[in-house]
Amino acid sequence: MSSTVLLVHGGLWEPMDAEAFWGAPGITAALTAVGLTVVAPDRPKRPSDWAVEVEVLGEHLADSTEPVTIIGASNGCTAAARLALIYPALVDRLLLAWPATAGDAAVDTLTLAGLLGRGCRVDDANRLLAGDTLRGTTDAELAGLGRVPVAVLPSLLENPVHQRRTVDALLKVIPGSREVAGYPEPPRPDFPPYLDQFVRTIVEFVD
Repeated sequence: MSSTVLLVHGGLWEPMDAEAFWGAPGITAALTAVGLTVVAPDRPKRPSDWAVEVEVLGEHLADSTEPVTIIGASNGCTAAARLALIYPALVDRLLLAWPATAGDAAVDTLTLAGLLGRGCRVDDANRLLAGDTLRGTTDAELAGLGRVPVAVLPSLLENPVHQRRTVDALLKVIPGSREVAGYPEPPRPDFPPYLDQFVRTIVEFVD
């Protein structure tokens, strides 16, 4: 069991940070209260590709004295998965929560427009959006995650950005992966009643 949890928040070229995603909804404090060491860094605000995110977040893995549990959220699932692939000895468990749906033409069109509207270069935007089940990864790469315990957490209510088909695809692609109870995403106003249940899910996964 790892007592250290690395939280990788969602968002992609958006004004989202760890405090808004994990802190304000009470998740960081609740996990700390049950005895876990919580590391919740901000992801790079305007990365040119996923390698930039892995380089920045990988420093937090290197600082730990033991393998950590990584919890990736939404587009942060890509960064979390790539960390587990690149630093296998430093990752004890991986939870992919509310994985962002890739390969949906309507969603990708809106996401691309958002990236370009916030100043992202076309080549960088296309590179960030490329992938199979998860952006920034191939399914062949994801299949290599089966050496560590992997769980997938769906959105409680399906929406275009977090589709059920993405959860099902990850469960199929990653050997030995399993599904855990779904919840609303933390920044949503309907998350607070689920805080205690969500924390229990994390504790059970870590244990």
